[in-house]
Amino acid sequence: MPRNDQFAFGPQVCGSLSADAGGGREWLVTDGLGGYASGTVSGLRTRREHALLTVYGHVALASLDLTVTLPSGAKVPLYTHAWESGSVEPSGHRHLETFTLEQGLPRWRWRIGDVVIERELAMRHGHPSVAVVHRVLSAPGPVGLAVAAMCTWRTAHTSRRADGPGLAVEPVAGGVILDGAYRLHGPGWQPAGSWHLGVRTGSSSSAGTSPSGDLVEDLWHAGTFFRQAGPGGACEISAWAGPLGETPPPPPAVIAAERERAHRLVALSKTEGYAETLVLAADRFVVRTADGPDVVAGYPGQGRWQSDTMIAYEGLFLDTGRVDEGRELLIARTRSAAHDLRTPDAPWLRHDALDAPLWLVHAVDRHVTRTGDSALAVKLAAPLGRLLRHHLGGSGPLSIDPVDGLVRLASPGPETPRVGKPVDLNALWVNALAAMCDLLGEGGHDDSEPRARHARAQASFTSRFPAPEGWLYDVIEGPAAAYPLGAGAHHDDPSLRPHQLLAWSLPHAPMRGRPSAAVRAVGEFLLTPLGPRTLAPGEYGYQSRRPADPDMAHHQGPVWTWLIGPYADACAATGRPVDGLLDALDAHLSEAGVGSLGETADGDAPHHASGVPFSARSVAEVLRVKQRYLT
Repeated sequence: MPRNDQFAFGPQVCGSLSADAGGGREWLVTDGLGGYASGTVSGLRTRREHALLTVYGHVALASLDLTVTLPSGAKVPLYTHAWESGSVEPSGHRHLETFTLEQGLPRWRWRIGDVVIERELAMRHGHPSVAVVHRVLSAPGPVGLAVAAMCTWRTAHTSRRADGPGLAVEPVAGGVILDGAYRLHGPGWQPAGSWHLGVRTGSSSSAGTSPSGDLVEDLWHAGTFFRQAGPGGACEISAWAGPLGETPPPPPAVIAAERERAHRLVALSKTEGYAETLVLAADRFVVRTADGPDVVAGYPGQGRWQSDTMIAYEGLFLDTGRVDEGRELLIARTRSAAHDLRTPDAPWLRHDALDAPLWLVHAVDRHVTRTGDSALAVKLAAPLGRLLRHHLGGSGPLSIDPVDGLVRLASPGPETPRVGKPVDLNALWVNALAAMCDLLGEGGHDDSEPRARHARAQASFTSRFPAPEGWLYDVIEGPAAAYPLGAGAHHDDPSLRPHQLLAWSLPHAPMRGRPSAAVRAVGEFLLTPLGPRTLAPGEYGYQSRRPADPDMAHHQGPVWTWLIGPYADACAATGRPVDGLLDALDAHLSEAGVGSLGETADGDAPHHASGVPFSARSVAEVLRVKQRYLT
């Protein structure tokens, strides 16, 4: 179990490659630019994205394979690879005695009898650079530390094979430049230059692994760093992209600086206990781009997604004390959205971002409400109004029904066939209209249009969405073919889903102050220890496990952890207790993405994690709930 910002595992976890042990627990460090290093506690690479240096969307340094030469002359490999043949060798993980994540940084310790070797690593914040220190903690005499650099240069979701030329190599002082893209530096560099063929990085059934593409790759052994060291001695290695002629600070200095930065982040947030861990986890998703702050939706391998950013906004920025960065982000996103109005293929029009403008209004409203920043309301109210009018004007998939003022989705998205009037989009719409009234009022603007729209949409919502079962329809006025069971005269879908929680959870939610049978039903039939299921067991089409195929439905039963936030808000709004709601999620911090929270989990017990193990929405919403209700 974690102790605030520290997680530690012994040999029974570290020394096992099982998905329930060291092979299924993952670690992550980031550079604040979108680059990252990630892997498993055991050291086995189980995803194509696992690497010690991933920058600019490319995997670079796949691994540093450490072999120790003991005083007796025996050579002991401390690394582990899985191979296309099905074998796993060497078995360096069997020598691991501990793995520790402290202040967000990983540390491994291997024991070979009376010889103990430690590895620490960190990324240099604001620079595409990783620093790795191998240290001899104890030994009866000097030992040899040989660290083989296993390299590639490929996009994160592909594999590189040896059916072409090797990586271009440019020798430089203390190491080498590879493919002109990144540089390695350390002691005793001995060039090599050979392919290691058939390295397996997962299986088609691996959680979160896409079945598309090759799960086997070939790695280029660029060379080996070597140092003879006694107790207290170290082999320090740097790898970096960017300006390759500029050598970064020594690895111990980088690691110390990152620990100090972690301390400052926790102090800024004014948190304690497990919330400190979540503050450090939240920091992994906040990146700095040429346009200012932004948010990576999840690691490894996800991008910067509009809706995810705005859903996570309050937890990532307001609950961590990063108000100024958040303000900058909101201004930049509103500006980019205004620009995108003139672009037919704008990201706001993608099906996975159709709700993004509504979440953007919500984020701005929460920022102004919590900080009192009326100047931001004055600055953004008018452009947000223009954005909503254009986005819901009927030129894209969304439009406003002139009869009842509700939002209609005209075409199905890639995840669920929710054509019609979805409950979550309409709860967001009612909330956004009320928020726009407040924002316009702050700036002295006329709010009569959104006020009239709000009154109409609110009345329509409360009259049309309640279902006879006691909860809300998931979609009203949808096509009959999309809902083979339970369709009424209006083709309304009575499936019990958590989308309806937004009708109580949002600050201006349309069902606030109304009976809470739906919230009780979600708690009774959908709630799991890791968050609500997306469909109740027993409902038509229920699937506990998230499909590996990204084109298949992900909302037919699996748990989406971020929805614990709307559930907590809905409980608070209807007088239901939230005590103990996050206990299992606190414990889960050590079960999958160590020190963080993942995207999804199986709907059925024991709720194995799936999707990416580090999710911005999940971390942000749990942190927000913890800060709002449980401190």
